[in-house]
Amino acid sequence: MSVMLGVDSVDNYTNILGNKKIGLVTNHSGVNKHLVSTIDCLYKHFNLVKLFAPEHGVRGNSEAGEAVFGYTDARTALPVISLYGKNKTFSEEMLEDIDIIAIDIQDVGSRFYTYLYTMAYAMQACKKYGKTCIVFDRPNPLNANNVEGNMLESSCASFIGLYPIPQRYGLTIGECALLFNNEYGINCDLKIIAMSGYKRDMYFCETALQWVLPSPNIPTIETCLTFNCTCIFEGTNISEGRGTTKPFSFIGAPWLKAEEFAEKMNDKELLGVHFRPHYFSPVFAATKKSFGEAKYKDELCGGVEIHVVDKFSFKPIETALNLLFEIRDNYEQFEFLPPYTEKGRHMIDYNTGSAHIREGTQSLSEALASYKKDSAEFSKIKTKYHLYHS
Repeated sequence: MSVMLGVDSVDNYTNILGNKKIGLVTNHSGVNKHLVSTIDCLYKHFNLVKLFAPEHGVRGNSEAGEAVFGYTDARTALPVISLYGKNKTFSEEMLEDIDIIAIDIQDVGSRFYTYLYTMAYAMQACKKYGKTCIVFDRPNPLNANNVEGNMLESSCASFIGLYPIPQRYGLTIGECALLFNNEYGINCDLKIIAMSGYKRDMYFCETALQWVLPSPNIPTIETCLTFNCTCIFEGTNISEGRGTTKPFSFIGAPWLKAEEFAEKMNDKELLGVHFRPHYFSPVFAATKKSFGEAKYKDELCGGVEIHVVDKFSFKPIETALNLLFEIRDNYEQFEFLPPYTEKGRHMIDYNTGSAHIREGTQSLSEALASYKKDSAEFSKIKTKYHLYHS
């Protein structure tokens, strides 16, 4: 039996959606199992009046970190309101002609991913302005069981980590909404349109659904795994592979010795992963200061390609810390990027959820032990919000 997405059963919810004015938070990843846009599904059968665009735009036509501006959707002639750039939250004016905010967007199973917090802001607005929030549930591409990483500290809250959850949180996006609503005090009128045929130990490749890349730098399902591993390098002078054919699967720098580095990493015998020496030249620069605007564009970088040889045993966050500590301890050229706003924190603090890594207050073994403790704690909390069984 194939998985039926939340949006696939939308016709069964006329009691909730009928005769209501609906605003939809979505992008190109919001499709049903037949790859029909959720925009078209709702527009055809219900009173869809407005679209809200997260990072990358409602049709996925914006790069990471690029501001998205309000416009009119060419296909439906509906107004599109940007939720990325200057305004990431909802104003009363945006919602004055709306009864329901519906959300259908594919996350990647990582705390770093901004779509989770666009959803959280929508839920906060629903509470504030007396609206209903509906989330059409989708699979966690990395399965909805495995948890890994540290709990984000409140001082490091940002749009890439708003609540104290670990990097790999092991929940579907609908379950995350339930967690946010109940654990972190949003308390909006929230309804989850659940999937059918889904088991929480499924990786996306086991669902029989087609993968639609949720953003330009997450082209494949495997990228979701490596993104959880290498995204922390955004806060350093190491390229995380943006501007290459395999973003987040390559890391490197012009001064990093590829063969030597790969050998040292493979000697660690980390589970489920192999490091191949690799050379690459990013063909475009990041568009956001926090990523390092011109991080080695057109420069030859030495580094590694991260090959996930067994997704079931691979631990992306443990691998990330091993990579970072190996580079930091052996290359004097390594640096954490400076704060990118006058009053802002370092990007690495937002990525890792604390200042410990940047300040060097934990050894690798201490950090891993701390992360393991946090993961165990969160694993107990999240079970309260499970909608599916293995």
